[in-house]
Amino acid sequence: MPGSRQSPTLRRRRLSTELRVLRESIGMTSVEATKRLEWGGGKLTKMERREWVRPNPRDIQDLCDLYGVTDERQREYLITLARQGRERGWWHSYRDMLSEEYTTYIGLEAGAATVFVADLVVIPGLLQTEAYARAVVVGGPAEITAEQIDRKVKLRMERQKLITRPDDPLRLWVVIDEAALHREVGSSDVMREQLNHICELAALARVTVQVIPFKAGAHAAASGAFAILQFPEEEDPDAVYVENPAGELFVELPDEVERFHTAYRRLQATALSHEASINLITDYAAKT
Repeated sequence: MPGSRQSPTLRRRRLSTELRVLRESIGMTSVEATKRLEWGGGKLTKMERREWVRPNPRDIQDLCDLYGVTDERQREYLITLARQGRERGWWHSYRDMLSEEYTTYIGLEAGAATVFVADLVVIPGLLQTEAYARAVVVGGPAEITAEQIDRKVKLRMERQKLITRPDDPLRLWVVIDEAALHREVGSSDVMREQLNHICELAALARVTVQVIPFKAGAHAAASGAFAILQFPEEEDPDAVYVENPAGELFVELPDEVERFHTAYRRLQATALSHEASINLITDYAAKT
C-alpha cells in the first residue's frame, strides 16, 4: 500500500547512476571492470542501465573494492541503496499485466515529491473515480478479461492514495484539455461523479488543476500526454514519462527534460487559473 514515499525503483535508479559515476571517475571501462571481476558479459552494463530487478549487496561490495572506495560511509550508503532496491514495492503484484515502462513509472511515482501531468483525451488516472477508470479500461484498445479489468482499476485506485497519504502526500499539478470534460465516458452519471470528484480533490492544498479552454487553440501538449516527476532529493534528477499510441518512453537526459518543463510552463500560462478551472468544471458537472 502506498503509505510512504519509499520507492525501491528510485533507489535502484540512484544506485545505477552512482556506480557508473564511480567507474568513470577512475577511467575504467565497463568491459575492463567486468573482466577484472570475472562477471558474465553484460552484467555490469545492465546494472548501470537500471535493467536489474533486485541488486545484490555482495556485487556492490565487489565494485567498491574494484573502484577503490575506502570511505566506510560511502560504501555503506551504496550497500544500503542496494538493500533498499531489493525490496518489493506495493505494485509488484501487478507486474504481470504491466509494461516494463509503466512498472517503472509507478515505482518512480511512488517516490516522487511532485508530479506534473498534461493530458488531452481523458481525466488523468490520479484523479479518476472508480467508475470512470473502469469505463476507460474497458474502452481501451486491448481485449482483456473481467479479472484484468478489476485489477487495472484496483491498481489505479491504489495509486491515488499517494495524494491523501498522511506522511507527506504527493504534490500533484494537472493540466487537462477542456475536451476531457466534454467527452462522456461511461455515462452522464459517471461523468457527473467524475467532475465533482475533481473539484473535491482540487480543494486539497497539494492538488492544482488547470483546464485549457477550447478557445486556446493549439497548445504545447497537442502531441500527447506526458508526466514530469520531481523527487525530494537532488541526487535524483527529474524524469519524464511520455505515453502515446506508439508506446511509452522515459526521458531523462537533462536537456530533453528541460524541454518538457518549458512545454509545461507554456501549458500553465495558456490554461485557466486553478480557480477559474474549478468553476468551469463545476459548470460542466451541473449541466451533465
